[in-house]
Amino acid sequence: MSMSDPGPQAPDSLDDVERLQAELEESRPPHAGPISQIAAALVALAVGVLGAIGSSALGLGRLTQPGPGLWPFAISVVIIVLSATLVVTGRGLEDAERFSRASLLTVVALVTLVLLAALLPVIGFEIPSLLLVFVWLRWLGKESWRSSIVISIGTVAAFYVLFVLLLQVPLPRLI
Repeated sequence: MSMSDPGPQAPDSLDDVERLQAELEESRPPHAGPISQIAAALVALAVGVLGAIGSSALGLGRLTQPGPGLWPFAISVVIIVLSATLVVTGRGLEDAERFSRASLLTVVALVTLVLLAALLPVIGFEIPSLLLVFVWLRWLGKESWRSSIVISIGTVAAFYVLFVLLLQVPLPRLI
């Protein structure tokens, strides 16, 4: 065996790479097609436009004295630009997946966020946030009961310390 000879492991590692690439292609969900790709971009575009309208209603203020809607407006503009770019270039992409049972997890995540927003002014941020983190970890993330409970409590406690005690953000709260 000479110094330039890669040895017997080189072909095996190349075969492993090809095998892994083939496995990834087989396990990839089916592509939804160009119409779905464009539809997803249009939905994101609509969200960006609605966000820009809503945040401008809050008041943008000035750069030296920003209003409460300035950062949401900036994020909305970024969403609009990226979505518009995707509308123009998205037909040739293949990253939109066809809807399946796994897509329902996204719906569950969205519903829990809406519930958080609805419950926040009523009962404070502690309980809804705790439930949100727990549901996302336990049922969406498939974490164990123990780690879901511990991480949920730790996350809400960290948010409480950071936002309520240190930054003194006037969040609706129980405590």
